[in-house]
Amino acid sequence: MNLQNAPRWIRSAATLLFVLALAGCSLAMVDVKSIPPGAYISVKRGDILTTGELSAATREMLRVAGLDDRACADPQAGCLQALAAVHDVDDERRTAALTELWVQRALSFAPGRDVPPSDAQLDAWLEAARHAYAYLFFSARTPGERAFEDRQTQVRDYYNLATQEAATTLFARHAGAPGAEGEALQQAGWTIHTTLDGIRLPEGVDLPEELIPAASLQFAGLRSVYRRDGFGAELVAVMQPDPVTTVVVPDATDEASHGPHRRQRPARRAYSEMPSPALTVLLRFPANDLAQLMATRDVALSVHDPYVDSVAQMHGQQVPLAANFTAGYGLWLARSGFATQSLRTLFGRDHGIDRPHLYMMQPYDPDRRILLMLHGLASSPEAWVNVANEVLGDETLRRHFQIWQVYYPTNMPIALNHAQIRRTVDDALTHFDPDRRARASQEMVVVGHSMGGVIARLMVSSSGDALWDAVMADRRIAPGDLRRVQRRLSPFLRFEPMPQIERAVFIAAPHRGTDIAGGRVGRWISRLVRLPLTLLENFDDVLQTLAGSAQTPDGRTGRIPNSIDNLSASDPFVRAAADLPRAPGVTLHTIIARRDPAVPLAQSNDGLVPYASAHLDDAASEKVIVSGHSVQETAPAILELRRILHEDVAAQAAD
Repeated sequence: MNLQNAPRWIRSAATLLFVLALAGCSLAMVDVKSIPPGAYISVKRGDILTTGELSAATREMLRVAGLDDRACADPQAGCLQALAAVHDVDDERRTAALTELWVQRALSFAPGRDVPPSDAQLDAWLEAARHAYAYLFFSARTPGERAFEDRQTQVRDYYNLATQEAATTLFARHAGAPGAEGEALQQAGWTIHTTLDGIRLPEGVDLPEELIPAASLQFAGLRSVYRRDGFGAELVAVMQPDPVTTVVVPDATDEASHGPHRRQRPARRAYSEMPSPALTVLLRFPANDLAQLMATRDVALSVHDPYVDSVAQMHGQQVPLAANFTAGYGLWLARSGFATQSLRTLFGRDHGIDRPHLYMMQPYDPDRRILLMLHGLASSPEAWVNVANEVLGDETLRRHFQIWQVYYPTNMPIALNHAQIRRTVDDALTHFDPDRRARASQEMVVVGHSMGGVIARLMVSSSGDALWDAVMADRRIAPGDLRRVQRRLSPFLRFEPMPQIERAVFIAAPHRGTDIAGGRVGRWISRLVRLPLTLLENFDDVLQTLAGSAQTPDGRTGRIPNSIDNLSASDPFVRAAADLPRAPGVTLHTIIARRDPAVPLAQSNDGLVPYASAHLDDAASEKVIVSGHSVQETAPAILELRRILHEDVAAQAAD
């Protein structure tokens, strides 16, 4: 066809096609559409960990490098090698993409149940950590300059996950035979140097029995999980079995065991450090520049105590140290079996406890003051689950306090529990700080709920002869027996305030007893309570003398009062204890529950304890909360306790 004679539109179209052909242009068109906010966040922040697909940033980097991002959607070594070989692109973007690809590769080696990770998977995790390290510390920009960028958060998460998986894999391989101190491990073509200098394990423990990622634990019964964002793997180290509550399978030759399981006997010491403390692990790679980093096969693994360290040095940069302050505490409570054991103790059944045990919520720290918690009747440390967690989650309180919780047999008479708890706390302080010079041995705060509040008040009181006179009133005892009884019981009935305590918080505490304990139902339950066999054996002669010396109003021989008897408003012991003088200089606080706000405050109660019994005239503060007796678990009570503790911290700083 002769274009000169063709219609104008044909000549125009031919001209346009000729120009496009010369320009090498494509006829592809650019289009645009709107996406909803939720999809925007997914596209912007989704990655291999959140969606199972490579992030938009990594796919873009692959395309910039001339690689097929669709082919690299499946883990393959070729993509890693090809991208690593590309050097005419930005190192920061390239190392970030390589980090995600190595994470993708490590995840593709998912082992079956009870199958340990392979060398290839361990190598992939270490490579992911190394490339993350390169992005974070060997790029042109510092972490602080990228502080608000989503990509840095992603890469930090890759580093933390890779560190977690590498650490747990190494632990699983070498927990039984860790090698000599300071000896390097040869694994998956890497030389791994491990140091535990950053932590202090509980006494008598060389290595944990388990190392569990905190992120793998999900709890019911805890309102909040308290963490600190930062660098490192958040882990829970499970130490030796709990000396009080652990269930073990007996040896077939163990003639002392009965049934398929038995409880371990309590350890000789009546105190133990947290059996599942929090740890944070870091991986560092020795190098001076990026080339040296990518050539090294050496890595240093360090373990840190997040209660002690809040920051870490990483290649000359000070970075926040990641931490989980809830997981270890929650795991301990979940495995404890406290709920069942505390009831078995109250009713004198097998596998209960017969003496107090002190739990330290972290390895002993001489520079943190002690917050001592005492639970109530038929209870255990589980009563403090959210209280302690909220304190641990408060950065200021965590920096100033360490939590000690006492687990004691609530069937015992209050006087005996009080004396044994004092001795247990004193023994622990003597062991860790014989000269009483550490901060931990001074200015202690004690918090007691219900019967624990009555015991806490005895700890800050001076008895004189008041308790002895109350217990011995109306008893007819021969002079010789009286001297013997006095010699045995005086340590329990005569005492001075504990000098370490400077503040006490009483929560729903029946300081003057309760009519319910002395009522028909209370008396019936009291008869079901059985005193510990060890108490009956050790004080058999004294108990027999006391039981035979007292008579009930109808003339019958009396019996030894147990804990419920002691909580009766008519009990001589609790009535005398209510009027004991408190130590000067000790600040008192009360948190009181009232079940029905329509009832006048003076006549109100929490279902068990009347307001008049929980109220103290000399308390520095009183908080009344609409609640039942377990008020310590309510948000207002926890907020009030935190207020008191913050006030205490401020007062100490002002002195």
